[in-house]
Amino acid sequence: MRRTHGERVYPQPIYIVTGAAGHLGSVVTKTLNDKGTTVYALCLPNEKHLPQGEHVKVFFGDVRDTDSLTDMFEDCKSRSVTVIHCAGIVSISSKFDQNVYDVNVNGTRNVISLCERYGVEKFVYISSVHAIPELPANEIITEVDHFSPNDVVGLYAKTKAEASQYVLDYIKRGYNGNIIHPSGIVGPGDFGRGHITQLVIDYYKGKLTSGINGGYDFVDVRDVANGILACCQNGKSGECFILSGQYFRVYELLHLLHEITGKRAIRRVLPLWFAKVTAPLSELYYKVLNQPPLFTAYSIFTLNTNANFSHEKAARELEYTTRPMKQTLMDTVEWLKDHNRI
Repeated sequence: MRRTHGERVYPQPIYIVTGAAGHLGSVVTKTLNDKGTTVYALCLPNEKHLPQGEHVKVFFGDVRDTDSLTDMFEDCKSRSVTVIHCAGIVSISSKFDQNVYDVNVNGTRNVISLCERYGVEKFVYISSVHAIPELPANEIITEVDHFSPNDVVGLYAKTKAEASQYVLDYIKRGYNGNIIHPSGIVGPGDFGRGHITQLVIDYYKGKLTSGINGGYDFVDVRDVANGILACCQNGKSGECFILSGQYFRVYELLHLLHEITGKRAIRRVLPLWFAKVTAPLSELYYKVLNQPPLFTAYSIFTLNTNANFSHEKAARELEYTTRPMKQTLMDTVEWLKDHNRI
């Protein structure tokens, strides 16, 4: 549909979604397409699972290379454009990885430079709760108005913090934008090997014999996508929004999977000291398999940090809601079955 006012006709707004073949990006793209909204989906040239839909136009490019993105921005020049920057690398690696920095930080700078050049109407950056400094145990963590890599721990957190501050600086220059902080994303639609997706697969296939102590805040990818689109429509420029779900210990997730699938219950929980000692071997083992490790020294650290994130602001200003984790895991299992992953 097109917006009209008198005799004038305004073309339908366009949404650019970077990282559109990733877990969150693909769900955002699908949600927009289902609403009849035109989506320009940016994917890497070697992506195997491209987003599809009547209203989806796929562009190939790499956020590390500004020139590879110009055709997409040129194609929607003089239109009302909202950019949802989902492209990023989620890493629980304990070692520095230049590629993570180049994508998460330099890639964000490149996309913002194009937003400035082409005068996009709104820029929504998908950061992470990891960019927010941790508070002492049990204290409620809410949105902040400044980010620094020095205030957080781990490569992924530091890159997200640095990029988030760059976005705030962009907004302070007079542009319209918001920052979204999802917690641990889980749910259907992950064609890659997200860490919780891999946990579900390994549990279903009987590869897990033990759980690990600790937990985190997990949220359904579809709820995050809905929150992002609500932010695009109603988020006041300069505001940050935490899109979290609910805290679950790892063994609680495994118990829910047991109830859903009827597979063998995991009753043994590894003590923290043992998990820390064996984490380097786990990273090496999964590196040989060319798969992301389920647990690393950094992820074990994360699973034992304060994850008491509040999404009260998003609920109040964006009407953000979340669904039960059991439903999320049921839908994830069914999606994995439908796509022959389990």
